[in-house]
Amino acid sequence: MILHCRLLPYGVADGAWNMAADEALLASAIGGVASFRFYGWTQPTLSLGYFQPSVASRVDPELQALAWVRRPTGGEALVHHHELTYALALPSDFPWQRRGESWLCLMHGIVADALASLGIQTSACGGDEELERGNVLCFLHHTPGDLRIGDAKIAGSAQRKQRGALLQHGGILLAASPLTPHLPGIRELTGSILSSESLGDAIVQQLRDRTNWILTPTEWSLQDRQRIEELVDAKYTHPAWNEKR
Repeated sequence: MILHCRLLPYGVADGAWNMAADEALLASAIGGVASFRFYGWTQPTLSLGYFQPSVASRVDPELQALAWVRRPTGGEALVHHHELTYALALPSDFPWQRRGESWLCLMHGIVADALASLGIQTSACGGDEELERGNVLCFLHHTPGDLRIGDAKIAGSAQRKQRGALLQHGGILLAASPLTPHLPGIRELTGSILSSESLGDAIVQQLRDRTNWILTPTEWSLQDRQRIEELVDAKYTHPAWNEKR
């Protein structure tokens, strides 16, 4: 069985819209529609994992002035700035979610191969190797499958499952943010300056090669857009969601 997957256009948006869009993809996956997209951020934004207390947004004085949003997935806090972010949403059917397989590791393997095709070598963390236990920032926590260059983490992901469907989104650090200069990106670690477009194209090619899926460039549907706007208005811009913990 071959999966037909929508390849949605790259877009730049604020935190509320991006998280609402990812949740809308999960809803589509529950309905049997697979989707994949890359995106960026209109301004540096802090996202908190679902289980993190909202006080985490105010722990670091350098981050207190940032716009912030709570993700629908777990994990630690992320500063989204000079990165390429992706979201993959898969239906519950067996062929693309096999028992015992981890899409966290599978997707990171695809990203690693894409980076290798661009001349950048990475390695995967093999165990729970947290660098700074208790720190709120995700990229200071190295967990199995995360990608790194040397000792620096450059890619991580988080998931949510609902009614068997899977949402996975994650970030690839293209360059260090001035807000988190202690977290080097690909540019600082290798001297390579990658565009979101070139890396996105390489990842799509590797995804096709690895899975044999049919990825079809597709615009957002009217139903998607309506669901996104509803989620932005009712959830991701509201303290009831963002400050719920």
